[in-house]
Order: sequence, then structure tokens, then C-alpha cells
Amino acid sequence: MFFGKKRQVARIESLIGQHTEIRGDIVFTGGLHVDGHVKGNILAEDEGALLTVSEQGEIEGEVRVPNIVLNGKVIGDVYAERRVELAGEARVVGNVYYHLLEMSMGAAVNGKLIHSDGKEKAALPHLEGRDGDEAKAE
Repeated sequence: MFFGKKRQVARIESLIGQHTEIRGDIVFTGGLHVDGHVKGNILAEDEGALLTVSEQGEIEGEVRVPNIVLNGKVIGDVYAERRVELAGEARVVGNVYYHLLEMSMGAAVNGKLIHSDGKEKAALPHLEGRDGDEAKAE
């Protein structure tokens, strides 16, 4: 545990409820909390954005956010420009690209953990001129 450090907390502005399924890509700013099921990619537009996924939450698609707190399941690659927190029930089937990583006992990644220096902007591509194939071409 890190004493004396304050965590940045983004206000949750969007919520996907436990009995909700979203089919399609989600682009958000601020905070997004997922209790339900998302079949599509998730992309944050701002540098302070935070995605949280509860134990019941599941994402089937690529995730590109600055910060993520995961306690559910992601089937796809996770790109976090700043911070990844994998809680005890977290499951990732794919690669995790991170700058800072916190991983609790019980969390599992079926893929590679790939560190970046945080200077790369590949984790947050510009939306302008972005087509669907570009996100998968890495």
C-alpha cells in the first residue's frame, strides 16, 4: 500500500447497469462504470478519464483509456496510458499495455503485460481520421 499518495478519482458520469448489454463502441469522458456487458470497444476521449468494471461487468472488445480499475472480465487488449488496477476478481483474455500496474492476488491475465513509459500516445489515438481497422492493426 502506498501511504501519503492521493488517488485521482474521476466522478462517475456514466453507468452501464448489471442487467444491461451494450452492442457497439463506447466513447466517453470523465468516469464510466460497467456492471453489465459491453460487446464493443471502449475509448476515452480525455486524459483524466477512468473506467471501472465491477465483478459482474464484462467487456468483449478493445479498451483504450488512461486509467482502469478492473474487477470483472475483459476479452480483448487493454491499453492504459497511465494506470491499471487489477482487483482480485479481474480476468483479462488479451494483452495489457500499462504505465503503472497494481495487481491484487487472484487477478489473472491470459496474455502479455507490456510496460510503456507513458510518453507514447498510442493508448489514446485521436478520434479524427480513425477508422475501425486502425484500432486492430497493432
